[in-house]
Amino acid sequence: MRIPFVFARRALVGLCALAVVVPVTAGPVVAAPTTPRQGYGGGYVIEGDQVFPEGVAADGRYVYATSKADGTVYRGSVRGSSLRPFLAGGQDGRTTATGIKSTGRRLLVAGAETGRFYVYEARGGALVATYTVPDPERATFLNDEVVAPTGDVYITDSFRPVIYRIPAAEVNAPPIGAHRTLRPAINLPAESYTEGFNANGIVATADGTALLVVYLNTGALYRVDLVTGVTRQVHLDRPLVNGDGLLLLGRTLYAVRNFDNLIVTVRLSGRATRGTTVAERTYPGADVPTTLALSRGRLLVVNSQFDTFFNGAPQTSPTFTISSLPLR
Repeated sequence: MRIPFVFARRALVGLCALAVVVPVTAGPVVAAPTTPRQGYGGGYVIEGDQVFPEGVAADGRYVYATSKADGTVYRGSVRGSSLRPFLAGGQDGRTTATGIKSTGRRLLVAGAETGRFYVYEARGGALVATYTVPDPERATFLNDEVVAPTGDVYITDSFRPVIYRIPAAEVNAPPIGAHRTLRPAINLPAESYTEGFNANGIVATADGTALLVVYLNTGALYRVDLVTGVTRQVHLDRPLVNGDGLLLLGRTLYAVRNFDNLIVTVRLSGRATRGTTVAERTYPGADVPTTLALSRGRLLVVNSQFDTFFNGAPQTSPTFTISSLPLR
């Protein structure tokens, strides 16, 4: 199924030689891509000429990335300079891939419009289980996932107003290649789903009582109470339009605004019901960043080049990269 790419709203322009922190009153600033310094602290090169990466994850040993183009999962040492194919594209029916997370023992991969979700053994890549959305003939887009403190996994669907849950016991089951159906655990407000891509990035609060979900098309942020099941919109001082990947550290939320080439820092209230924008910044090499991960005190940010992949824009660099940025 061909997925309409409706969220490309701004052209990539401008040039940046140094990382920039943008005052919250300023408009978006974008940067032309450059190749990062190789090695820890400077970023990583993803080997391949048609990667178009989407997801990134890191654990104590490895950095991982996914390819939206063909579903390849890449891996490299956190202290290295490059990522190489780890799980081949097309393997296990994984023809495309978006969000990825590592628990250290397990690797979790979302399959976008295929409606499939994969759990792998992280060390050797053995398949633990494949999940498929219910009623797979309907439009679906499994976008991102989070591992809650309980070990349960929650997954967003950008085309369906639900969040799926995989229990921790299934995530940690023996790698036998089981086939299962995803079970919706949370119903998001149906009226909040409009044309285009809706629920995207997702994170869990440290106490495990709530999830935060950003909508790409509207920039709205929702708080899902896992105790009561109630979903409410978080009051933001400015919307996170083109909101993609999220990272939550305490009460500080980092959000990627992909086609705006921005990393936004938001300070949340104690119960994460309100948020205030602290900073918006771009960086050298920013090229439609899709998501981010924490590794050794730095942000790893994917440069997807999705303006080329979806819109046919000239490819800005033959090299696909993950940038490494300071938290501030």
